[in-house]
Amino acid sequence: MVNLAYVIAGSEATGGAGIQADLKTFQQLGVYGVGTLTCIVSFDPKNGWTHRFVPVPPEVVADQIEAATAAHALDVVKIGMLGTPATIDVVAEGLRTQPWRHVVLDPVLICKGQEPGAALDTDTALREQVLPLATVVTPNLFEARTLAGMDTIASVEDLTEAARRIHALGPAYVLAKGGGELPGEDAVDVLFDGEEVTVFSAPKVGQARVSGAGCTLAAAVTAELAKGADVRSAVGLAKDFVTAGITGRVAANTPFDTVWQGAYAG
Repeated sequence: MVNLAYVIAGSEATGGAGIQADLKTFQQLGVYGVGTLTCIVSFDPKNGWTHRFVPVPPEVVADQIEAATAAHALDVVKIGMLGTPATIDVVAEGLRTQPWRHVVLDPVLICKGQEPGAALDTDTALREQVLPLATVVTPNLFEARTLAGMDTIASVEDLTEAARRIHALGPAYVLAKGGGELPGEDAVDVLFDGEEVTVFSAPKVGQARVSGAGCTLAAAVTAELAKGADVRSAVGLAKDFVTAGITGRVAANTPFDTVWQGAYAG
């Protein structure tokens, strides 16, 4: 039997993040990926590689969800960039129409390329409608600060406190990612299930941020959950998967490198 995983996310035209990274991760981990596109993000090479953001009309998002869930028996889904409150409404409604074994939320709070007011509306809608449905939510340091209402996160203890606060918002598990931004020699992530704290640590691979690491981590967790792993085991493998992908990164003409999902040998 082929394991299936579903992703609802945006497109990133250079291939380094978004649904492109998600589907590559699924494939590398032996999972058949099904995808629904929510928005199109393209960097502008003429303007310092800033983001250009175009939402997919909500009714088209709804059509994709209808088709995907009718065609396949999907019960594990990763949610990536949604982009607008209208899209969040449609996705939340789609999620509620059937039971899900696991929902993995990569909470892209600030949608680059949007006006600050629109981004705030998106943040609010995401917290209220999708976050409580999540089995696992995977905020990075900025997202963890925002969701937890903390001014700074400067230690593993701070990261753990952020995970506890976010857990109170409704998700079953919080994977708060320190990544390369938390001080220290190691990239540290904290998993909290409401009772137990598990710390995942690996030596940092350089100091520069690598595009697609967050998308890939959440997608790897999703793929492993689709294959029947428990959450802690899924996170442990995902951590190894991303570390390998950062080590084997792909260089481009952009100011940043991107994760290479094919670097993971299993």
